[in-house]
Amino acid sequence: MNKVVLITGATRGIGKQIALTFAKEGYDVALNYIKDGEELNSAVDEVKAFNVECLPIQGDVSKYEDCERMTKEVIEKFERIDVLVNNAGITKDMLLLRMKPEDFSQVIDVNLVGTFNMTKNVSQYMMKQRSGRIISLASVVGISGNAGQANYSASKAGIIGFTKSVAKELASRNILVNAVAPGFIKTNMTEVLKDEVKSSIIDSIPLKREGTAQDVANVIKFLASEDSSYITGQVINIDGGMVM
Repeated sequence: MNKVVLITGATRGIGKQIALTFAKEGYDVALNYIKDGEELNSAVDEVKAFNVECLPIQGDVSKYEDCERMTKEVIEKFERIDVLVNNAGITKDMLLLRMKPEDFSQVIDVNLVGTFNMTKNVSQYMMKQRSGRIISLASVVGISGNAGQANYSASKAGIIGFTKSVAKELASRNILVNAVAPGFIKTNMTEVLKDEVKSSIIDSIPLKREGTAQDVANVIKFLASEDSSYITGQVINIDGGMVM
């Protein structure tokens, strides 16, 4: 029987690369999405190309009822969840004095509350299994802060505190809870930045290059593996040395 991974926000970017990386390792993949369309169809087809099962599940992680339903759908299909990757996230960047209250709330609701919603629901089944891995996407800005991202930075800092607390609660059931904190990663969001902005950021990185979605997926794969069986409550920066 294949192991099962549930990944939120998994139809593009880092989330999709995580899904493909686990499929390549022989995991059956539960792939969460918000909107149906070409991105979803492409992601499902690419996962299935590794001869594993792929269950697409629609749902908004900021809504507790959706997370409860999605978790039950995965259990009904696969009878277990071995790995949860809390990847779904949004940005609504704006300087504090111009930021609307709803822009702050929406980012917190998806990024931080969504992580709580999924972790609470999935961990109940992992406790019965007495095993599991929960890996959440934080960010280096949750550590260092970033002008224009008070909402995003707060949500990612919250994920770090949440991860450490839940790791202590679930350790006795052999459930390991960790986070990764990506830095400047090449995605659709970063591609729209002006060349001079990208160059300035890359100059501040000791390795002098941007990271890739695969760089992030590789660390998450490690944290889900038996090779990381003595690691919990940690935050691993994947940033080329940007934040030390």
